Formats: sequence, structure tokens, C-alpha cells
Amino acid sequence: MDWYRYCGGKKLRRGVTTGACAAAAAKAAALRLLGMPYQQVTVYTPGGIPLDFEIQDAEANACGVYKDAGDDPDVTNGLLICAQVEQDSHFSIEGGTGVGRITLPGLEQPVGSPAINSGPRYMIEKAVTEVLGAKAKVTIFVPEGEKIAQKTCNPRLGIQGGISILGTTGIVEPMSEAALMESIRLELSAQRALGKETILLTPGNYGESFAKDTFGLTGGVLCSNFLGDAIDFAQGLGFRRLLLVAHAGKLVKTAGGIFATHSKMADGRMEILTAHGALAGADQKCLESLMACISTDAAFDILETAGLLQQVTASLMEKIDFHLSRRGGEMETGAIMFTNKRGELGRTKNAGKLLEALNTEKQIGCG
Repeated sequence: MDWYRYCGGKKLRRGVTTGACAAAAAKAAALRLLGMPYQQVTVYTPGGIPLDFEIQDAEANACGVYKDAGDDPDVTNGLLICAQVEQDSHFSIEGGTGVGRITLPGLEQPVGSPAINSGPRYMIEKAVTEVLGAKAKVTIFVPEGEKIAQKTCNPRLGIQGGISILGTTGIVEPMSEAALMESIRLELSAQRALGKETILLTPGNYGESFAKDTFGLTGGVLCSNFLGDAIDFAQGLGFRRLLLVAHAGKLVKTAGGIFATHSKMADGRMEILTAHGALAGADQKCLESLMACISTDAAFDILETAGLLQQVTASLMEKIDFHLSRRGGEMETGAIMFTNKRGELGRTKNAGKLLEALNTEKQIGCG
């Protein structure tokens, strides 16, 4: 296969998943157990693509593979993924040191299982049974897994003690938006499995910190720039209510119906603010100054000086409410907008009711 793809005009190298690495390490460990050459092995993806790996010796007669994520910014890049294989009466896959264990419902594998998804399990079993048949116990471990897991979403998902062994195709697509969206979907699914009917969404760390410090809210889901997709996922999972807490730099875009908020997709913040300034009666000089701003904070300063900040904020929140309601369908939706400089700027008409719902569910143990 072609190990490169083009993304945004750049040539990027594909990588391999932790699941593919685990399968290769397991096959090598099986060969080593039989005294056969194991320094280089080939495993096959679920789609039948051959992947070649160089094998490292690891502790206790185990074998390892260094994860190569290609040009994808993956925190697991360079990790040593290891496997130990023993002959047994039946085939099984276990998780050892550095492989997370599932403690909450809503994920692919059941509570109590090692966080090794079905794609990797298929590859591991296929690779090992080629060598030993169906009578083997495979233990996957990652020496640095517990430390690296703190940089992943695993603690949020209730996966404790290490990383997840993942990958449906065995191949990492660099800069994969699909992988980010799948992570968001999994977090929402985990929250829904806890019985939550109301979900808190924040685009990033600013929103998460503001929700916690201002309203005492925790357990929300970070949706990054994929607000629209996150709302769609939440609706599909059966959430009844959704509250978005976001910095004005993101939320002003939603007042214009923009739900993919990365600047490479769309901006329009100053155009939106200028339009609402015009509706509020701003003069030509004020409108020209708004259009020339490079940040929402600077635009709010201009509106405050003109005595229009409150009126424009109310107008923005009305349109945000309109677009969220339309995207959310049967879900009850709302939003709170803030800046680091000014704190809370505005909220939709039902945001207070959604705050109460989140706190109620928190008190009865749904999150």
C-alpha cells in the first residue's frame, strides 16, 4: 500500500496502530516460544494488508514493537508494545502492566476487561494461531503505558492503569479527524451508559475550567472543534438535554450557524459581531472598528465603549439558541458564553434550567 497521503497540501506518512504492534509482538513471542526466528515478522490487517515489523527483545522472554504513528501527532508514538505468549488449553488474551482496564460501562469491551478492542483482538488471535494454533495465552503489556495514559482520554472514560490497545484497520491515518470524532463519541457513550440524560459540552480546557470553577460542573465532554458532530452523537445516543459552555472565540461562530469551529473551516467572528452591532444601532466608525478586530475580546471592548455590549450579547445568545435548537432536534439545548477577561457574558434562555439538571444528576450519582 501507499504509506503516504496528502492532507492540506502536505505529504504525510501513515503509521501503525497499537493493535497492529501488539499482534506483531505476539506473533514474534509465539515464534520465540518454539525456538524459531522471530526478529522480523509480518502480520495482516483485518483488510488483508501485510505489515512488516522489526522485533525487540523484552523482559521474561517477551517480544516488543516500537509504535510508529507516522506523521500523526499521537502520544503513543515510540511506545514499546510487548507481548508474552504461553501454551495453554484454550486461546485467551490478557492485559498486563500498562494496559488499561475498563471500570465503567459504555465502551466496546465489558467492565473488568483489559482495554484491548475487537480489531486488535482479531489481529492478535490470527497472528498467534498461525504459529501455535488455538491453544495459547497471550499477555499484552506496555512498560510505559500507565504514565502515557495520563495524556490520553482514558481517565475520562474510566480506563485505569494504562493505555488502550486500539485500531480497527491496523493503520494510522495522519491527522485523522475521524479518530478525534470517535474519541468524542466514545466519551459521550460512556457518559450515557452511566445513566446521564443531560450532557455538558465544552470545546476545550478553557470551557472545562470555567464550568468547574464557576458552576462546580465536572464530567463533561470536550468536543474540540467538532461541535456539530458532538451534538449529533449526543442526540443519537439518546441524551435529552445538552448544555454548551464555551469561550466567545468559539461560540460567536455558532451565532452564525457554524458548527465546525476550526479556523481552517470557517471564521466569520468579526462579520457576525459587526452584523449584530449594526442591529444594535452601532455607527459606521464602530462597525469599521469591529471588522478590523483580530479577537473577540477586542471587539467586546469596542462594544462596551459604545454602550452596546449587553445588547449585542443578548442578540448573539438568541441566535446561538436558535442554531443549537435546530441542530439538536428533540434535545433541549442551551449555552453559556464567557471570556477569560470578563467571565460570563451571556446565556441562552434555558441555560439555568440545564445547569440545574446537570447538578441534579450529579447529586443522584449519574456522574
